[in-house]
Amino acid sequence: MAVRLTTWFVSQGISISGSNSRRSHSNPRFSFASSSPASSSSSSSSSCKLRHRNLSCTCLQKRQRARKKSSQEQSSADFLPSGEEDSESETASVGMIPLLNSESVSDDDVNTINSNDSISNALTTSDQAVPSDLVGMIRNAEKNILLLNQARVSALQDLDKILSEKEELQGEMNALEMRLAETDARIRVAAQEKVRMELLGDHLNQMRNEQNFNGDGAETSNGVEIFESESELFNEEAPLPYKSSINSLVANLSSLRLENVSLRNDIQELREQLSNMKNTDERVVMLEKQRSTLDSALKDLESKLVVSQEDVSKLSNLKVECKGLWEKVENLQVLLDKSTKQADQAIIVLQQNQEIRKKVDKLEESLEKANVYKESSEKMQQYNELMQQKIKLMEDRLQRSDEEIHSYVQLYQESVEEFQDTLNTLKEESKRRVMDEPVDDMPWEFWSRLLLIIDGWLLEKKISIDDAKALREMVWKRDRRIHDSYMACKEKNVNEAVTTFLRLISSQTSSGLHVVHIAAEMAPVAKVGGLGDVVAGLSKALQKKGHLVEIILPKYDCMDYDRVRDLRALDVAVESYFDGRLFKNKIWVGTVEGLPVYFIEPLHPDKLFWRGQFYGERDDFKRFSFFSRAALELLLQAGKKPDIIHCHDWQTAFVAPLYWDLYAPKGLNSARICFTCHNFEYQGTAPASDLASCGLDVGQLNRPDRMQDNSAHDRINPVKGGRGLHSTLNFHSKKFVGILNGIDADAWNPATDAYLKVQYTANDLGGKAENKEAIRKSLGLSYADVRRPLVGCITRLVPQKGVHLIRHAIYRTLELGGQFVLLGSSPVHHIQKEFEAIANHFQSHDHIRLILKYDETLSHSIYAASDMFIIPSIFEPCGLTQMIAMRYGSIPIARKTGGLNDSVFDVDDDTVPLQFRNGYSFLSPDEQGLNGALERAFNHYLSKPESWRQLVQKDMNIDFSWDTSASQYEELYSKSVARARATIRP
Repeated sequence: MAVRLTTWFVSQGISISGSNSRRSHSNPRFSFASSSPASSSSSSSSSCKLRHRNLSCTCLQKRQRARKKSSQEQSSADFLPSGEEDSESETASVGMIPLLNSESVSDDDVNTINSNDSISNALTTSDQAVPSDLVGMIRNAEKNILLLNQARVSALQDLDKILSEKEELQGEMNALEMRLAETDARIRVAAQEKVRMELLGDHLNQMRNEQNFNGDGAETSNGVEIFESESELFNEEAPLPYKSSINSLVANLSSLRLENVSLRNDIQELREQLSNMKNTDERVVMLEKQRSTLDSALKDLESKLVVSQEDVSKLSNLKVECKGLWEKVENLQVLLDKSTKQADQAIIVLQQNQEIRKKVDKLEESLEKANVYKESSEKMQQYNELMQQKIKLMEDRLQRSDEEIHSYVQLYQESVEEFQDTLNTLKEESKRRVMDEPVDDMPWEFWSRLLLIIDGWLLEKKISIDDAKALREMVWKRDRRIHDSYMACKEKNVNEAVTTFLRLISSQTSSGLHVVHIAAEMAPVAKVGGLGDVVAGLSKALQKKGHLVEIILPKYDCMDYDRVRDLRALDVAVESYFDGRLFKNKIWVGTVEGLPVYFIEPLHPDKLFWRGQFYGERDDFKRFSFFSRAALELLLQAGKKPDIIHCHDWQTAFVAPLYWDLYAPKGLNSARICFTCHNFEYQGTAPASDLASCGLDVGQLNRPDRMQDNSAHDRINPVKGGRGLHSTLNFHSKKFVGILNGIDADAWNPATDAYLKVQYTANDLGGKAENKEAIRKSLGLSYADVRRPLVGCITRLVPQKGVHLIRHAIYRTLELGGQFVLLGSSPVHHIQKEFEAIANHFQSHDHIRLILKYDETLSHSIYAASDMFIIPSIFEPCGLTQMIAMRYGSIPIARKTGGLNDSVFDVDDDTVPLQFRNGYSFLSPDEQGLNGALERAFNHYLSKPESWRQLVQKDMNIDFSWDTSASQYEELYSKSVARARATIRP
């Protein structure tokens, strides 16, 4: 039987004993001894008080009997016999806590460990490469943690029970104090009655004296009747008024005496109860100290368990490596065993030859003796001849044996040489394979940093373009040689490092693509909307697929510089043309989430990107046309030969005409242009003359088949700037490919999200409820009703997003009994003012909160806390909000349009297969359409909690990562590059 954590409260009869213990309660109850019912009082006030007292005592007795009966039933239920475990818990010593080590845990407790513990199973099933002491240590830690958790839960439960008992006793004490005060008042009344009785006694004595003085018999004097004796006063023939008065007083006096005795007993019992309460308080304090000790021990064990888990992960990697080495060693062992057997045989033959040699020596001695007696006897001669023949045979045999031994020794030497050659070959092969295999244990930040160093050397003219290309390819392949060289050069100066790197250069081939993204946003350093998430997520996905990916961004003054690692300025300035002259650009390099990023800071007097915001300036056309040309100039001067230049939205759409018209003729002609329009609502139109600032020919581009805007012939449209695009998208629809975006599964992962108070998974949704409570408290919302649904909304407040429906959803959610949280702002002045008024109206409301800004940390918390997410867009090319919401277990309520219609399928739509239904949708962009979807979602949440939980788990398991989308982009890139290479073949 396993040792249990046991703590006893002896004074109150409360026991706590592990997970299998029984709890019993024998709480003392207060009882009062009531006096006998009083007879009729002589005065109305006294009799009323006595009747009230007797009624209270009677009611109290009834309550005592009821409590006693309940206590007996509870005690009987709690102390039902349960075999050896009950007797063991009853005999536990007071205040003893067993030590949590491997010796104090029996097999019974070992069996209670959860069988699905992945770490324990992994260790117990591992081979001999895993140290047994580590397995034992982890097992002991798991057992101790289990026991500690059980003891902690049990102690907390019983502590809560003790506190509730304490509160109940405190209430009864308060009632007793009130009764005591009432008793004091009654004592004062009794004292007054006693004085009155004494006066009556004096009066009686006076009447006796007067009777004795006036003579025998009864006389009447001044209206007072005088009796001869006390017996006459109390006999049946005495006057009735006197008899009833005296009897009443005597009864009252007896009742008061009995009540005083009862009150004294109650007061004494109350004092004992108070003493017991003090002892209980002391034990509660002791329990709290023990609980804190258990908490600290549990945290220590958990930290040790984490270290053990890390060791196990390292051991598992070593196990895989050792497995291959063991196979090779086993092969070598077979060869060695074979050679050893051959050597053993040779040694045995050699030993036999030595024995033969000894026999030959003996025969030679015998032959010498025989020669002495040769002449003495003919028989000796015959014997000699016979011996000569034997000697000859033995010599022949010995010669053959020597030859056989020599062959065995030679074979053994050859086997040893073969074994040594094989071992050397294996060592060289292993070393060569290690050198040839890519380095997989270094983060992407390391390789991005190497690329940026090489590009810096190129721009600073320390290496040639060909050298830079060769070194880039080595980095691209994550070559171990360049890794080792970099580690060896960390303490050397730049010139020595350059020399070391140049020694590594050799012809390299690459199977991946070189992709350069030129964009205005990138999450998390410069993010306004979904564009930043797409650039970052797509780049990381392509990088994981083995492609070389680089990003070029403007260097905004309002970027999140804390998210850029190793940010530094290159010691070179790139000059680019604008407004008829050359302007210098300062180039900064750094890594963002493992990706190499170039930041261009124009040294322009207008401080183009030093405005405190990303967009919304009157000269945005000028700012981003300048940036587009500076980005291409950087690629040209750095000698880069990318396969794909990918530009995004109108801000970098200038790259396409600049590339084909100006930079391809200069030698930057290796790339194909990929242009992604994330939202056709924003096209960046401007007067055609503004296009000349960046060096483009306005006359050639202000044409219907180039960049002329379809609605105004004197304006140009950057979105049409791609080569070969014409006035109508429908006419050339075959040139367009629609690719649904993905989300960054690493950044948006509730199981690892550092922004959340509690991480959680689809299989463990407890953390989602805790995040819901946390955000309610932080935003000042009511958190009394756990089941009240929380609706979230994170968006830019622009007409495209359906602001009128968002406004309606706030009030409708409140009417349905839910809570609503909005995070976002509007670049449109009147919309921002309207929602500011709504926010002020609900500033102190228990169920509505509007935060009119963008907050990355808060956005993660809202996704995790929300039960539902509203996305009522008028149109939506793709949308990421619904994907992130489902990733965090928030059911989307979206309008059927664009990418929303491609990713959200109504749970009540019978035309959609059941496994794809994941949310609620509506078609009509009005309040009635929104109401229908919102009400259906509320009804599902409130009336079918288990079905709702299954829907949440299904949504969280949907794969919205970039893997599929990146593969589509990869295919698009490859086809474009293949067509380009096919056209230039002779």
